[in-house]
Amino acid sequence: MSDAVAQFFSELSPLAEGVDGFRPRAAQQAMALAVAAAIQDNAVLVAEAGTGTGKTFAYLVPALLHGGKVIVSTGTKNLQDQLFQKDLPRVREALRAPLTLALLKGRANYVCHYHLEQALSDGRFASREDIRHLNKIKHYAKVSLSGDRSGLADVPENAPVWLQVTSTRDNCLGQECPSHGDCFVLKARAEAMKADVVVVNHHLFFADVMLRDEGVAELLPACNTVIFDEAHQLPETASLFFGDNLSTSQLLDLARDARLEALTAAKDFAALPKAADALDKAARDLRLVFKKEERLPLSAVARWQNWQPALNKLLEKLKEISELLSTQAARSEGLENCSERAALFLQQLASWQQDAPDGRVRWLEVFHHSLQFNSTPLSIADIFAKQLASHPRAWIFTSATLAVKQDFSHYQQEMGLLEARTACWDSPFNYGQQALLYVPTGLPEPNSEGYTEAVVRAALPLLGASKGRAFLLFTSLRAMQRAYDLLAVEFERLGWDFPLLLQGDGSRNELLSRFRTLGNAVLLGSQSFWEGVDVRGEALSLVIIDKLPFAPPDDPVLAARIEQLRQQGRNAFMEYQLPRTIITLKQGAGRLIRDEADRGVLMICDPRLIAKHYGRRIWQSLPPMKRTRDEAVAVEFFTAAAAAHTATEDACCDKTPD
Repeated sequence: MSDAVAQFFSELSPLAEGVDGFRPRAAQQAMALAVAAAIQDNAVLVAEAGTGTGKTFAYLVPALLHGGKVIVSTGTKNLQDQLFQKDLPRVREALRAPLTLALLKGRANYVCHYHLEQALSDGRFASREDIRHLNKIKHYAKVSLSGDRSGLADVPENAPVWLQVTSTRDNCLGQECPSHGDCFVLKARAEAMKADVVVVNHHLFFADVMLRDEGVAELLPACNTVIFDEAHQLPETASLFFGDNLSTSQLLDLARDARLEALTAAKDFAALPKAADALDKAARDLRLVFKKEERLPLSAVARWQNWQPALNKLLEKLKEISELLSTQAARSEGLENCSERAALFLQQLASWQQDAPDGRVRWLEVFHHSLQFNSTPLSIADIFAKQLASHPRAWIFTSATLAVKQDFSHYQQEMGLLEARTACWDSPFNYGQQALLYVPTGLPEPNSEGYTEAVVRAALPLLGASKGRAFLLFTSLRAMQRAYDLLAVEFERLGWDFPLLLQGDGSRNELLSRFRTLGNAVLLGSQSFWEGVDVRGEALSLVIIDKLPFAPPDDPVLAARIEQLRQQGRNAFMEYQLPRTIITLKQGAGRLIRDEADRGVLMICDPRLIAKHYGRRIWQSLPPMKRTRDEAVAVEFFTAAAAAHTATEDACCDKTPD
């Protein structure tokens, strides 16, 4: 197999015919051979491959050559779609293999016939737009083969009506559903069962492994290879699903569904709609106890004066509707489902109020419209290690950011992969020529008042030199908004016409499309723009990071993990906080150079990168760029880049025949 894999990454590779710009890369071939060996040995491989290595083909080729069933799990739906629609078909064509492919998403991505009918019969909508969207979905459900909501571009992804016409794990009626035979979710699962290669995402994978709900658990027994791309996201995703949580959104959905079911199956039982309205109000009132979006440890919740009365009211109303539903459950499958959910939610909420078992932390997360009760394990290593030991197969974990100075111990300990093989390949890009790391002088401590103002002042000369074409990445939404307001004033004062784009003023894909098209825009973003964003060419020539991305120390899960490590006599900062920060920073820095022709400056404003003893460990983990603290040198980098670009254009013009 190794010879066949090596041939596919040689000068004579069949990939050269179907992939524009393909050429042999030593790191890509080495990674492919390591993946092939792990698959042959049913081993676990943790592999970091720098930007430009070509890791997607490096894991797809050996996996498909080896045969058997393969599951590829990605961190984002964008990469999931890219794999299924572009990369996998290319590799399949190059292999000339009759492999079948399937794309499996969570049930919320598929139209549910039952809930669509319920929404149509309800007749109560917030706007005329909802009615128009519902009619489009009704028609789509009749003609679509997949029922995948991404296939209906006429209805926005964030349209409220989608919540009414898709199912959740809670409200799916399963085999009792009158539309069971036409279910789009079951059709997608059936296709995945028959396929040779199935593409899923991390949330779906872990939701199913823990809840056995989305169809992946049925795939695993027959699977030879599991590949996690963007594997740096796994610790947080796995913690979410290996824990327990209940949201007021689930209670609002229960109230809505109980109200709808009462209209169709229990019209003579007036008490049920009233109880549903009371539960709805109690859930919303509990959310209103908190003034802003935040994460709170249980110990901090007590300071909110109305917390306990509001929680007691919610429990009271949940118990009331649970008792009423139990008397009506026999009248329809929908009422029976609502009754089971109410009983389960009541049990979960009561359990959350009790003392957490050892190794878990209880906390609240306040969202814009909801409140979530969480019980999270402080370590997922043992839980995940059991999953790996369940059946002999190969497990491949890969990303551009998994190691700290090529040391994988932090990731291995978090994921329970202590015996895994590890390998690291640097990016083939010439960072010494293509990029410059600039750390400005004179900035105050990051937590001091006026820090964001200082960041903006330091950024302006670089923004002028780069002629816009910049990402500004922030560690908080508040700092991002403040910087946007300051830059808007400064751009007007200086007469600059660089378009200012702000995260939240459209979807991420919309903003990126505008950024690429404009060519000289300045985009300000927070967490969602630190990774999974690919802008090649001159449109992005400057990335500015305001602070080192340390997680907030008052985060309840982080605080509990730090305390646990301290009790074990370990250094929580060096063993846990710093490695996580480095991996996140590498993701943000990775936005700058995406192609061999890219050039640009990475500006990290945080003075701790130089002043603190751990700063050296951080910048040594970044790509090997030239470094400077001199603003003039950073500005000159853009001047030199512009001159080189002009010279290239002139040379091209000289070669043009008359």
